[in-house]
Amino acid sequence: MTARYISGTQLARLLGDPPQERPYYAALARAVRGLILNGRLPLRVRLPAERDLAAALGVSRTTVTAAYDELRTEGYIASRQGAGSWTALPETRPATTRQAVTRFGIASAPEGDAETIDLGCAAPAAPAVFEEAVAEAVAELPGYARGAGYEPAGLAVLREAVAARYTELGVPTRSDQIMVTTGGQQAISLLTQTLLNPGDPVLVERPTYPHALDALRRRGTRLVPVGVTGGWDLELLAASMRQAAVRAAYVIPDFQNPTGHLMDDAGRAALVEAARAADAFLIVDETFAELALDLDAPRPHPVACHDAGGRVISVGSASKLMWGGLRVGWIRATAPLLRRLATARESVDIAGPVVDQLIAARLMDRIEQVRAERARALTASRDALAGALRELLPDWRFTLPGGGMTLWAQLGAPIATPVAEAAWRRGVRVVPGPAFAVDGVLEDCLRLPYVLPPDRLRTAVERLAGAHRETETAPPPRPLPAYV
Repeated sequence: MTARYISGTQLARLLGDPPQERPYYAALARAVRGLILNGRLPLRVRLPAERDLAAALGVSRTTVTAAYDELRTEGYIASRQGAGSWTALPETRPATTRQAVTRFGIASAPEGDAETIDLGCAAPAAPAVFEEAVAEAVAELPGYARGAGYEPAGLAVLREAVAARYTELGVPTRSDQIMVTTGGQQAISLLTQTLLNPGDPVLVERPTYPHALDALRRRGTRLVPVGVTGGWDLELLAASMRQAAVRAAYVIPDFQNPTGHLMDDAGRAALVEAARAADAFLIVDETFAELALDLDAPRPHPVACHDAGGRVISVGSASKLMWGGLRVGWIRATAPLLRRLATARESVDIAGPVVDQLIAARLMDRIEQVRAERARALTASRDALAGALRELLPDWRFTLPGGGMTLWAQLGAPIATPVAEAAWRRGVRVVPGPAFAVDGVLEDCLRLPYVLPPDRLRTAVERLAGAHRETETAPPPRPLPAYV
């Protein structure tokens, strides 16, 4: 299999405008280092030859050689005679992904008496119409109690409602193309177990949803990350799918978790074409698709709208739009694949809870009402969070998302883990960037959900500002051992 590589032209495009700092080689090295640390330039990717990058940048080969030498000395480039150079991380670096997750789990507790503000969870409380939907579902439940209650593909009433929603959004869908699952995470796990074998290469975004990475790791797949911190580079994504000969790609085009990016229709069409050229499946996570904050703005069509060959497999969930405690998700795919998935499900839980599915079906009847409620609340919270960050942490950088529930903050230095540790001591739980990556990068980023009320988010940012000041003034930490 051909090793992954990036051309001089592609790297020059990622680097953007020429840096103004001098000496130029040091600025070039710093820019490449930043691409590696924020995940836009994957690890273990072969770099262009010095002359090729020099030609693409319009500089001398000596300048590129000096930049590569500096990166090699720092540990961000590894080289072997006759094999070229490829991206790497220094042997000693901040916490690994697994460490980052476990340090901020709910089992530990902050110091002092500060009330904990949980910014580790991107899920809101139930909407106002929830009780009404529950009452209607409970009233319907006796009609289902006369049967066995096992529906591996899901209740017909909910499958029809989900299919009707896809049709309304421009993707004609029959109910036999929908399978209801016990949450979106089970949908991802079932697809992983059914479609993939140990060792299969799978393209993933970086950053991305950590629990999807867990499911892929448990299956023993080989993860092929592509950076999306600055948005999707479809040319690089297609090249990565082709070079790694991926079996599948897991993508979040709708208010990407955690960056909040939204892929346009042209990008979705290019994504499907890239998957077709690589002969790969696309597992498209649409968990946040209904959470646009401007309900009057045109919305892109679902990715499946651009697919004519059954290559796109869509995953949806009720947990973000409706309520996290409502463990209902779904898969849109071809009917033959769904029959395979229903058979595979029998060894897991056979079928989902009937009452949860009835509640979800009633909420689907009120989906525009729920979307409007979510848009009002999330817009107020997002704006409050962004305003507090601009005031109290003006050096942090972020792009204001147009939907979803999370803001991706770039701290300007690889200190996300110590900032999160200091924040936890002040009563704020926040997860640092490495938890959302495959290989320990993104140490300069934090994910900040905006599902809490504005006043709580203001308090959280005040504590984060104190944590940031503490981290900046603390003595340098002892290097942690590298983990494999």
